[in-house]
Amino acid sequence: MKKEAFSSDLSPKEIFETEDIRAVVERFDYAVRLGAVALVTGEIGSGKSTALRFVAARLHPSEYRPIYITACSGSILEFYRLFLAELNIDKSSTSRAVMIRLIKEEIRDLVLGKKLKVVLIVDEASLLRLEVLAEMHTITQFEQDSKPWLPIILAGKDNLIAALTYQTSMSLASRVVARSHLEPVNRPLMEGYLNHHLSITGITNCLFDDTAITAIHQGSGGLFRKANNLARGALIAAASDQSMTVTAEHVRRAATEIFS
Repeated sequence: MKKEAFSSDLSPKEIFETEDIRAVVERFDYAVRLGAVALVTGEIGSGKSTALRFVAARLHPSEYRPIYITACSGSILEFYRLFLAELNIDKSSTSRAVMIRLIKEEIRDLVLGKKLKVVLIVDEASLLRLEVLAEMHTITQFEQDSKPWLPIILAGKDNLIAALTYQTSMSLASRVVARSHLEPVNRPLMEGYLNHHLSITGITNCLFDDTAITAIHQGSGGLFRKANNLARGALIAAASDQSMTVTAEHVRRAATEIFS
């Protein structure tokens, strides 16, 4: 193998493109064009972060300025600090008003001065407190809310949807124009995914027999992150047996290591 199999360290060109990812691309482009908000939801390990990376890689730096934040469960002030850090603004303040002003000034300069389209991408958005969701819309308001200069893409687990149904979150929720949900994949797609990752390493034939593919699909619940762990572990188990074929027994042994 030319590189480690089933690694998460993939270039955007190496990402396995599914219908769900293409749906994320369509909704991302729509929200950015309108300057609105889009949601990307899915279970842990369904590929939300990978989809965001795939989409963001399409944004040419001469035209776009993506701002990528991994959310935390901190206060609104912590969210603003994360935002300012991604804007490379190193100014300490405990004032919401000051931080909002700094953010908006930088966004305005990027849009009007540097002629860039700005997009805020917030991963792990389901961790955000209600107070953050309640106030986030204020940073999207420019020129009496007439200039849609800051579209936002929020990615997180399904509880993000529930959080946006609260009355306090309605100002942000009203800006949502599109939603993508990443579903667990079926067995044929899982087989394609396994073969795709093997091809990245230089392997042209499938090392997994039918029983192994079924075991990985069932053991992962159709989720890519779990599938990566099972497939990698099963390859190691097969190698220890000096077997050129990965079987369901190898997957079972890998599952024992991972989930025991």
